[in-house]
Amino acid sequence: MIEARHLRVLRAVATTGSFSAAARELGCTQPAVSQQMKALEASAGTPLIVRAGRGMRLTQAGEALVRHAAGILAGLTAAEEEVAAIAGLRAGRVRLVSFPSGSSTLVPTALAALRAEHPGTQVSLEEAEPPRSVEMLRAGDCDVALAFRYGGAAGSAESQEWDDLVVRPLLSDRLVGLVPQGHRLASAESVGIGELAEEPWIAGCPRCRGQLVQVCAEAGFTPRIDFATDDYPAVVGLVGAGLGVAVLPRLAVEAVRGRGVREVRVEPAVRREVVALTLTDLEQVPAVAATLRQLERAAAARV
Repeated sequence: MIEARHLRVLRAVATTGSFSAAARELGCTQPAVSQQMKALEASAGTPLIVRAGRGMRLTQAGEALVRHAAGILAGLTAAEEEVAAIAGLRAGRVRLVSFPSGSSTLVPTALAALRAEHPGTQVSLEEAEPPRSVEMLRAGDCDVALAFRYGGAAGSAESQEWDDLVVRPLLSDRLVGLVPQGHRLASAESVGIGELAEEPWIAGCPRCRGQLVQVCAEAGFTPRIDFATDDYPAVVGLVGAGLGVAVLPRLAVEAVRGRGVREVRVEPAVRREVVALTLTDLEQVPAVAATLRQLERAAAARV
């Protein structure tokens, strides 16, 4: 019989590449990791790891087991949390991953309300942009992922990529233009994206950068990107210093109030859909359900 603790050890070994590194990650000794791997191989009836030079690699059977481990462990976590909540033995625990502008706008409101309603619930927060946050969810490294996608059409590639996940739509986040305070278009109520064709650009995160290039291409030009950074305050600061223009999601602009910057409405409108994602097994866990509910309330309060 394959035990969950053995699967956790196998995942750690596969992720870190060695018994010693897995031991450090799991907070145990290397001999303990070695013993549990031997026990798992005995249960499986076949080798799962083979040594390759100074390192090690998974066998075909090991790769198959690691592939299934995330779903198995997520299902087990869901069962443990639900049973514990019903029996009243312990409070819930939620691991939340969010993109930065979500962390500074939606998440604080949601977690403050969650703590007020369920003071015993423990929530950890880590930042990651999609698709990394979605990968973490599927790998069992978080319980809820705050993510976004552009367009949000039901038939889009990103929509199909999320078919195996529970998707809770939160809000539609419009992109807004940022220009230096003394810019020729700073006093305009709205600006066509084509009017910025000759401007130097400051681009944001890779996904937002790709969306910018696509929108500009549809308007008939290729943006000259002078600076690119994942740090939204840096984008705003560069615009404020007169080094270029930018388009950012409204959540990002709200999270950063820079000097020397004017916000303008950009046409045609481009929006990203902000969602909360979880696994089907985890959706029924009380602490996860409460977190999703508070994220929905925090988003609804902004509309």
